[in-house]
Amino acid sequence: MSASHFRELDVWQLSMELTRRVYELTARFPREERYGLASQLQRAAVSIPSNIAEGNGRRSTRDYARFVAISCGSVAELQTQLQLASDLGLASEDAVAPILETSEAVGRMLYRLHQSLHARLESRSPVPGPRSRISEPLEDYA
Repeated sequence: MSASHFRELDVWQLSMELTRRVYELTARFPREERYGLASQLQRAAVSIPSNIAEGNGRRSTRDYARFVAISCGSVAELQTQLQLASDLGLASEDAVAPILETSEAVGRMLYRLHQSLHARLESRSPVPGPRSRISEPLEDYA
């Protein structure tokens, strides 16, 4: 198994797209928010694909599931911060809505990945690879 096969996972690819969108959104925030909410949004977004990659690289299904769960928490954190950015007038609802939709798709994919990993733990199967049933086309979630 290649250590970098996480790059082939649809959930990792979509979470990278989500992160890019968050950076584009926060680039338009006022300068005084650079180290405030903008930084928090960026860190939450970066945490999602980073934890997918780290968990996958651990080569342990149990560790992988734990890091996927952390990614799920980061999705919820990101969604909260996006709503706050909209509520505070730092970003329009129109700018935030598609990012929230993408985050919800990532959250659904992570949930299914987490379920699959727990099923593998119960059956003592190896860590899933990029060709497993948990890797689905991106267009299903866009």
